[in-house]
Amino acid sequence: MRYTKMHGAGNSFLILEDLHGELQGENLRDLALRFCSPFTGPGADGMIVLRQDPEADFAMDFYNSDGSTGEMCGNGARCVARYGLEHGLCRDAEHICFRAEAGLILARRIDRERYEVRLPDPSVVDLLRTTGEGFCSYVELGDPGLPHAVVEVPASAFRDIDALRERGRALRHNPVFPKGANVSFVCLAGENRVRALTFERGVEDFTLACGTGCGAIAVSLILRGRIPGDRVEIRMPGGQLSVRLRREGKQVRDLLLTGPTALVEEGELLPPPLSA
Repeated sequence: MRYTKMHGAGNSFLILEDLHGELQGENLRDLALRFCSPFTGPGADGMIVLRQDPEADFAMDFYNSDGSTGEMCGNGARCVARYGLEHGLCRDAEHICFRAEAGLILARRIDRERYEVRLPDPSVVDLLRTTGEGFCSYVELGDPGLPHAVVEVPASAFRDIDALRERGRALRHNPVFPKGANVSFVCLAGENRVRALTFERGVEDFTLACGTGCGAIAVSLILRGRIPGDRVEIRMPGGQLSVRLRREGKQVRDLLLTGPTALVEEGELLPPPLSA
């Protein structure tokens, strides 16, 4: 079973092809659990399975490292856009099109490593949701929506990552979020620049970057007037990501996420040993 490991700003993924039934009979949730663990596989934040799609270049199914499924992944989408182009699944570098559970994703190559993807438009935006521990913004991208909570914190909060992690874990399971939520902590770092850290559901910890989290951050900060204009530069532990969008009154459209991709390795995934 061949795999390709890639990362987008440190957010890592195992990419598997199932274009011709290569994974028929496999339990994909179990594969994600086994192969995303660094103890029983190459290790990654998630696993992406590529399938054929009659209306797009291909489709992507996303699995978190705990075996749960996700509606979409922004950093993963950039990685599979590059993978698809370099493996002949699509031919037009300016018009890459693939399907995720959250909807149709459009992407394009900017240069050898940087790709831009159009994130799904927000289906739910609640700029002031109370959690019992304060206020945050709640944004769902796509339909079905990928849930994100955005919490603005002072820069000093990033000095105690353990305390921030516990806060993120509590908010991720807060009952005010019907599907749970990815939780992004953010502080302003300049006119159009912010620092951010995201506690991701399914990984159940901070990751080095979260692409859809960056989209939710941009929606929250721009609609709340915390960031002027239509572009936000977001510094995450794994690197720099950029989001620009089109604003229509109190709504936003066309969220474009730009960032790096990197090939880590290619290899063969071995089946588990037979039990005695």
